[in-house]
Amino acid sequence: MNVLVVGSGAREHTIAWKLRQSPRLTDLFIAPGNAGTGAIGTNLDIKAADIDGIVATAQEHRIDLVIVGPEVPLSRGLVDRLTAEGIAAFGPTKAAARIESSKAFSKELMERCGMPTASSATFDRRIEARNYIEAHPGPIVVKADGLAAGKGVFVCETTEEALAAVEAMMGAGAMFGESGRTVVIEERLSGREVSAHAFSDGTTVAQMPFACDYKRARDGDEGPNTGGMGAYSPPQWLDEALEPFIHERITEATIAAMREEGSPYAGALYPGVMVTADGPRVLEFNCRLGDPEAQVLLPRLRSDLLEICWAVANGTLSECEIRWSTDAAVGVVMASGGYPDDYQTGYAIAGLGSLDEGVHVFHAGTVAGDDGEVLTSGGRVLTVVAEAPTLTEARSKAYSNVQRIHFTNAYYRRDIAAPSQDARVD
Repeated sequence: MNVLVVGSGAREHTIAWKLRQSPRLTDLFIAPGNAGTGAIGTNLDIKAADIDGIVATAQEHRIDLVIVGPEVPLSRGLVDRLTAEGIAAFGPTKAAARIESSKAFSKELMERCGMPTASSATFDRRIEARNYIEAHPGPIVVKADGLAAGKGVFVCETTEEALAAVEAMMGAGAMFGESGRTVVIEERLSGREVSAHAFSDGTTVAQMPFACDYKRARDGDEGPNTGGMGAYSPPQWLDEALEPFIHERITEATIAAMREEGSPYAGALYPGVMVTADGPRVLEFNCRLGDPEAQVLLPRLRSDLLEICWAVANGTLSECEIRWSTDAAVGVVMASGGYPDDYQTGYAIAGLGSLDEGVHVFHAGTVAGDDGEVLTSGGRVLTVVAEAPTLTEARSKAYSNVQRIHFTNAYYRRDIAAPSQDARVD
């Protein structure tokens, strides 16, 4: 089977790495890919958001299945276009991808089906948003309605911070463009976050293990939001009694609601959930695998990812047996110093060949240099992932190997999966 993976991040490298293990795979292409994907498949110089280019390339290379990694091409209807051309695709349609591309749509969906979530209000006029904030003093969350590369959420401690967030998004600067012209303002929930991924073909739902990611740039959850600085799975702190509640009341209920909506959801669904003192509450939905969560989930998958993705695309997920390892996995993101703000690229990466057997390095912002070196080319550069029977062992192994990799201005958080963070709270 010829497969095309769309995207260039560590998530897409992880997907390609897992697909390479399938006996059903013939040729593997990645568009546009990175230095890591280029070592295991054929990179194509086509941007992930180039819908026409992706479709034409899939036809040219006789692709049997396209797996779409990032949210932007999904929100622009890539799956719809591929399906219209008779090419199987893993990922939701444009209408189903609204669950991430429009926070207003997802909040309305949650409210209609009584899903536990934060109270909220949606505004497309700045003055109305400001009036609402001034009438609701205290900690509040301001979100861009549309896609903002994981950076469109402002967790505000004060009314002044919330007003500044509205001004930044809806004012003359329009920091997120059209994505921030409408904002969703929510009550700020308190608790611990968990990522609850699942595969679905629109009817059958197959849950993945739970994972936790780290969105803030610096240790102790300080600094600005990023695309993600690390992750681990499974979270030992999560009460097992809550797992079926999250599966049934959130994930399965969402798939059923989307089907009733007339927009059946097929692909990977990723609800971000806050476990509060009053129980789990949905923070947001994502219409694809998380990054960096994919980097710690897919190494734990013991079944054939290609078979799963093919079944999802063809509505036969109920026929798949999906098995997961009981081992823990910890992933540490190595970033360019200054990320998510200004940073420099083009630095050679040393030490990639000095890692322990079984430790995975998934590339994101990397390119192959003319002399065979691997160079930095983005904010998040690599995710180093280790597996072990316990979370403590996996964490120790991951950091031991991170320290063997070097590039100028390399930066990483040192508290991913720290014991104090994964302790159970009774």
